[in-house]
Amino acid sequence: MESQDVAEGCGLPRRNFIQGAGLLGVALAAGVAPAFSQGVAASRRVRVAVIGLGRGMDHVTALLQVPGAVVAAVCDVDERRRDAAAKKVEEKSGVRPPGVTDLRRLLEDREIDAVSIATPNFWHAPAAILACRAGKHVYVEKPGSHNAREGERMAEVAGSTRRIVQLGIQRRSTETVREAMLALKDGIIGPVRVARCRYDNARTTIGRGKATPVPEWLNYDLWQGPVPERRYVDNLVHYNWHWRWHWGGGELANNGPHALDIARWGLGVQYPMRVTANGGRYHFQDDQETPDTLTAHFEFGTAGIIWDGSSCHPRKADGPAFVTFYGDGGTLAIDGNGGYRVVDAGGNELKKVAGRMSDVPHFANFVETIRGEAKLNAPIGEGVKSVHLCHLGNIAWRTGGAVEVDPVNGHIKSGTRKQRGLWSREYRRGWNFV
Repeated sequence: MESQDVAEGCGLPRRNFIQGAGLLGVALAAGVAPAFSQGVAASRRVRVAVIGLGRGMDHVTALLQVPGAVVAAVCDVDERRRDAAAKKVEEKSGVRPPGVTDLRRLLEDREIDAVSIATPNFWHAPAAILACRAGKHVYVEKPGSHNAREGERMAEVAGSTRRIVQLGIQRRSTETVREAMLALKDGIIGPVRVARCRYDNARTTIGRGKATPVPEWLNYDLWQGPVPERRYVDNLVHYNWHWRWHWGGGELANNGPHALDIARWGLGVQYPMRVTANGGRYHFQDDQETPDTLTAHFEFGTAGIIWDGSSCHPRKADGPAFVTFYGDGGTLAIDGNGGYRVVDAGGNELKKVAGRMSDVPHFANFVETIRGEAKLNAPIGEGVKSVHLCHLGNIAWRTGGAVEVDPVNGHIKSGTRKQRGLWSREYRRGWNFV
């Protein structure tokens, strides 16, 4: 896509889009080396702009702990979040980074080496594709895409532009989880047949939204970005978009990528043959369109994965692990913090290892790969295969409960018209990335 089309996609004249490009470089040049990059040669520093400052504040926190990483700019359509993030970086580093509203300004600046994307899901792939085409490396939060085609397209563009793109499934860089995967491969519980994923929460109702004026602190036009326009309602921003199909993918796309990626990784499987999904919105009558209770099954022929999600009931009495592998010789269970426990077929505990989750190793792996010192732990081409399970599960649930899949490429096989229609989406004029 030409940059002219991209700029016009949000109604911004081209001259306004490029106005100010280079201001980031001026600001960076004016400051001393930030404290968290001192001791690292200037030629080895990686300047990262963080886009989306809800979850993105965790990105900022992690990057501030990675040697040689420089938080060079922060970007959000909410001015309150921009100011808070810029202040945090200044407090930690001594240099206040520029705060930017429009992510496309960042991509025009040659001082930026990489972007870290923590926007809403519907912005993930468009932002990553724009960044790759602008020559930036990309860290993008899970799920990385709103639909299956976006995930495919993002991986294609990463390859064609030769950009380093890491998906934010951070357990791929968690030492104890990696240790557990090696143990599975070495046969600690024998041949593994099934993996069961479990997620629960105690989410409350999102209520019924009312059409109100857009708050003065929010650029709602840019918040919508590539998706067809909808009116602003007061229970949408900043989180409840997750539960509306126009913007989000429900709990399966929200938290499913973390668990399903571990399951697919441990089983060593790629694409399923068949996906079934059943559940519903049982707990509240409100604006939520996605199920709060969902069980999905992914059949691979030689093994299977089960997803069991409960968004509005924590099921404290059950207590299953985040991901459990069932083998002929016992079970290996991984908890939410990355620790794991091995039990033999007789119920005897063989091993127990505590875990501690942190974003820092995953960002460190990203930065080190950019410098040519490592290989990505979660390259986008691998990550989208796990996220693909989430999209297929949602398609199954939305179209009667089952979908047949080509195990070679993950595409829907002989699907209904509705199933094929959910493979991708429509975009605002000028924003068609797929």
